Amino acid sequence: MKPAYSVIKKPIITEKTSTLQGELNKYTFEIAQDADRRQVAAAVAAQFKVKVARVNILVAKGKIKESRQQRGLIIRKPDVKKAVVTLEKGSKIEFV
Repeated sequence: MKPAYSVIKKPIITEKTSTLQGELNKYTFEIAQDADRRQVAAAVAAQFKVKVARVNILVAKGKIKESRQQRGLIIRKPDVKKAVVTLEKGSKIEFV
């Protein structure tokens, strides 16, 4: 089993995720590329001391951009793997 700090990279905090946190008790994290649902659930439960009800995982493909400095050079941003974690009622994560 991987340690929690190697599974969860960072929380994703945007307007949309803030709405999900307030209304549906769902939190979004950027996770390691090789992490699965069970590892994410265990890592969130251990790191934040909450009960996890469900974990959904998605992979956002990296964008392809053309360089402004060097004509013809195409740059591909890396893929980002995200996890949307739903907590049980009564559980809450406080980000400082």
